[in-house]
Amino acid sequence: MANVLILDGDSLTLEDVAAVARQGVICKIDEAAKKEVIASRKIVDKIVEERRVVYGVNTGFGSLCNVSISKEDTVQLQENLIRTHACGYGGPFPEDVVRAIMLIRVNSLVKGYSGIRLSTIEALLGMLNSGVHPFIPEKGSLGASGDLAPLAHMVLPLLGLGKAYYKGELLQGKIAMEKAGLPIIQLSAKEGLAFINGTTVLNGVGALATYDAIELLKLSDIAGALSLEVHNGISSPFAENLHTIRPQNGQLATAKNIRQLIKGSAYTTVATADRVQDPYTLRCIPQIHGTSKDSVAYVKEKVEIELNSVTDNPIITRTGEVISGGNFHGEPLAQPFDFLGIAASEIGNVSERRVERLVNSQLSKLPSFLVKYPGLNSGFMITQYACASLASENKILSHPASVDSIPSCENQEDFVSMGTTAARKAAEIIKNSRRIVATEIMAACQALDIKQQQKDLGKGTKVAYEQFRKVVNFIENDKDIEIYEELNKATNALTDGKLLAAVEQAVTLDIQFN
Repeated sequence: MANVLILDGDSLTLEDVAAVARQGVICKIDEAAKKEVIASRKIVDKIVEERRVVYGVNTGFGSLCNVSISKEDTVQLQENLIRTHACGYGGPFPEDVVRAIMLIRVNSLVKGYSGIRLSTIEALLGMLNSGVHPFIPEKGSLGASGDLAPLAHMVLPLLGLGKAYYKGELLQGKIAMEKAGLPIIQLSAKEGLAFINGTTVLNGVGALATYDAIELLKLSDIAGALSLEVHNGISSPFAENLHTIRPQNGQLATAKNIRQLIKGSAYTTVATADRVQDPYTLRCIPQIHGTSKDSVAYVKEKVEIELNSVTDNPIITRTGEVISGGNFHGEPLAQPFDFLGIAASEIGNVSERRVERLVNSQLSKLPSFLVKYPGLNSGFMITQYACASLASENKILSHPASVDSIPSCENQEDFVSMGTTAARKAAEIIKNSRRIVATEIMAACQALDIKQQQKDLGKGTKVAYEQFRKVVNFIENDKDIEIYEELNKATNALTDGKLLAAVEQAVTLDIQFN
């Protein structure tokens, strides 16, 4: 990843979004894109001068589209829009999500179809590069007519209004801007609408969730492979020639991942007359994990199209035509983000079943709850309860948001996507499933230590075990630990990316078969 990311409206990737949102990569606008923005703005200025009636430039909004606005009031119209549309509710989006939102909005606007001034886009980009992060409540968007409420909160600090974080402190918007040395601006014709009428929030939340889901899928293969070795699992269900006759892409990729992770392991076996098959949660890892991989790959494709799309209304064509349409509608992402939640939920669901298999002495042939002297010690007993709770919650959250619609704006906007809710749900499901997978890895490492099966693990699982043991130790007795702290360490070991990075230096892990 380059130290500076050039935004041209056409080439933003999921990895770029994660780098800017989480690593603070600086962004600049492409010089050719600047020319397109300036040309688009000249068309809007001409519309204002000629008093042509154009939605959102010199008319009211939504069902008020037939109310004409005088030339003198076009500037006040835009500020009023921001003040009244900023009606979100709830806690703020995390900093990385806010940064993703700001980045994606800038990238869309620099395509030059929105009629916004270059200086106004640069003002928002200045906030992003300077680390001024608007307070954006999580709730309040229908995901159609764009993410109106949350994006209005994004704009408030630019006008010296609202609230924003700067250097970790929540401040009045005007003060945050002053401390960062950034100017307060006044919006001109169409600019407020250009800022808030788009799918930017649902795409920002969903893009980071998709990025995290890809990592989760790889981590789930690592967890599954470790569990397989604990149970001295049968290796033949991962043979390539089994999967090429049912060539589902994610299934092929998962089988390949498992083969690489357990390569050289002394702790897998072959089928025998006494042990013909393993249970589904081990034997069917390629089919179960692979289906989620296929779903996430589809979502990634849709997200990256949207990252480089124009999603506001109306749009200004290169020839000067103004078209009122529906590119702000979130349906193209609402359904994919519902799929994303379902895919991530299934990963947590199957991982929880493998946790049960690890802690249940009747299934594992290990001490009950993976601890010496069960009874005096409870060990991993309640970790499975916690996983079951998260898996159950995921099932509730997996109900699709996109099947719902409540008409708005005097029934002018009579079918909405609820896509932002779909994205937020998916992100929460991924967090829950990551915790379950972390618990599985922690339990599997505990079991391997009990069985003294650490030395001859597979090529990838050995690296995973060793990296994990740098962070979380073997649990000897209950009196030595507070289990939630150990689980938090395990979760952080997955979240910070170090475990996955270490494994991927040893073996190649993919979510699609190459």
